[in-house]
Amino acid sequence: MGIDQIAIALFGALAAWLSQARTDRLRRWACIFGMLGQPAWFYAAWKAQQWGIFAVCVIYCGAWMRGLWVYWLAPRAPSDGMATLTLPPESKLK
Repeated sequence: MGIDQIAIALFGALAAWLSQARTDRLRRWACIFGMLGQPAWFYAAWKAQQWGIFAVCVIYCGAWMRGLWVYWLAPRAPSDGMATLTLPPESKLK
Protein backbone atom coordinates (compact mmCIF):
# COMPACT_ATOMS: atom_id res chain seq x y z
CA MET A 1 0.00 0.00 0.00
CA GLY A 2 1.41 3.35 -1.06
CA ILE A 3 1.66 6.47 1.05
CA ASP A 4 -1.07 8.07 -1.06
CA GLN A 5 -3.48 5.28 -0.11
CA ILE A 6 -2.56 5.61 3.57
CA ALA A 7 -3.12 9.38 3.43
CA ILE A 8 -6.48 8.93 1.68
CA ALA A 9 -7.65 6.44 4.31
CA LEU A 10 -6.32 8.37 7.31
CA PHE A 11 -7.33 11.91 6.37
CA GLY A 12 -10.58 10.88 4.67
CA ALA A 13 -11.81 8.87 7.62
CA LEU A 14 -10.78 11.55 10.11
CA ALA A 15 -12.49 14.29 8.07
CA ALA A 16 -15.68 12.24 7.80
CA TRP A 17 -15.60 11.46 11.53
CA LEU A 18 -15.08 15.08 12.51
CA SER A 19 -17.77 16.32 10.13
CA GLN A 20 -20.29 14.44 12.29
CA ALA A 21 -19.12 15.90 15.61
CA ARG A 22 -21.74 17.45 17.87
CA THR A 23 -19.78 20.64 18.51
CA ASP A 24 -18.50 23.32 16.15
CA ARG A 25 -15.20 23.22 17.99
CA LEU A 26 -14.53 19.71 16.62
CA ARG A 27 -16.58 19.91 13.41
CA ARG A 28 -14.53 22.84 12.13
CA TRP A 29 -11.45 20.56 11.91
CA ALA A 30 -13.08 18.31 9.29
CA CYS A 31 -12.19 20.68 6.46
CA ILE A 32 -8.55 20.88 7.60
CA PHE A 33 -8.10 17.11 7.48
CA GLY A 34 -10.15 16.92 4.27
CA MET A 35 -7.80 19.40 2.62
CA LEU A 36 -4.75 17.55 3.93
CA GLY A 37 -5.97 14.45 2.10
CA GLN A 38 -6.63 16.20 -1.21
CA PRO A 39 -3.07 15.99 -2.61
CA ALA A 40 -3.14 12.21 -2.12
CA TRP A 41 -6.53 12.00 -3.88
CA PHE A 42 -5.29 14.09 -6.82
CA TYR A 43 -2.07 12.09 -7.09
CA ALA A 44 -3.84 8.72 -6.96
CA ALA A 45 -6.43 9.76 -9.55
CA TRP A 46 -3.74 11.19 -11.85
CA LYS A 47 -1.50 8.15 -11.50
CA ALA A 48 -4.36 5.74 -12.26
CA GLN A 49 -5.66 8.00 -15.06
CA GLN A 50 -9.10 7.97 -13.47
CA TRP A 51 -10.36 11.26 -14.90
CA GLY A 52 -13.83 10.93 -13.43
CA ILE A 53 -12.34 10.56 -9.96
CA PHE A 54 -10.04 13.48 -10.71
CA ALA A 55 -13.10 15.62 -11.52
CA VAL A 56 -14.74 14.50 -8.26
CA CYS A 57 -11.53 15.49 -6.45
CA VAL A 58 -11.95 19.02 -7.79
CA ILE A 59 -15.52 19.12 -6.45
CA TYR A 60 -14.48 17.77 -3.04
CA CYS A 61 -11.61 20.25 -2.90
CA GLY A 62 -14.12 23.05 -3.47
CA ALA A 63 -16.33 21.69 -0.68
CA TRP A 64 -13.41 21.50 1.76
CA MET A 65 -12.35 25.03 0.75
CA ARG A 66 -15.86 26.20 1.58
CA GLY A 67 -15.42 24.65 5.02
CA LEU A 68 -12.16 26.55 5.44
CA TRP A 69 -13.99 29.75 4.60
CA VAL A 70 -16.99 29.07 6.85
CA TYR A 71 -15.11 27.80 9.90
CA TRP A 72 -11.73 29.54 9.72
CA LEU A 73 -11.57 32.58 7.44
CA ALA A 74 -14.96 34.33 7.31
CA PRO A 75 -15.44 37.22 9.72
CA ARG A 76 -17.68 36.29 12.66
CA ALA A 77 -19.48 38.08 15.41
CA PRO A 78 -17.37 38.10 18.61
CA SER A 79 -20.17 36.43 20.61
CA ASP A 80 -19.95 33.04 18.88
CA GLY A 81 -16.86 31.98 20.84
CA MET A 82 -14.85 30.77 17.83
CA ALA A 83 -11.54 32.33 16.86
CA THR A 84 -11.03 33.30 13.22
CA LEU A 85 -8.45 35.13 11.19
CA THR A 86 -9.51 38.75 10.79
CA LEU A 87 -7.85 41.66 9.11
CA PRO A 88 -8.87 45.09 10.35
CA PRO A 89 -9.47 47.67 7.60
CA GLU A 90 -6.32 49.62 8.51
CA SER A 91 -4.16 46.56 7.74
CA LYS A 92 -4.94 46.62 3.99
CA LEU A 93 -2.06 47.47 1.71
CA LYS A 94 -2.52 50.61 -0.32
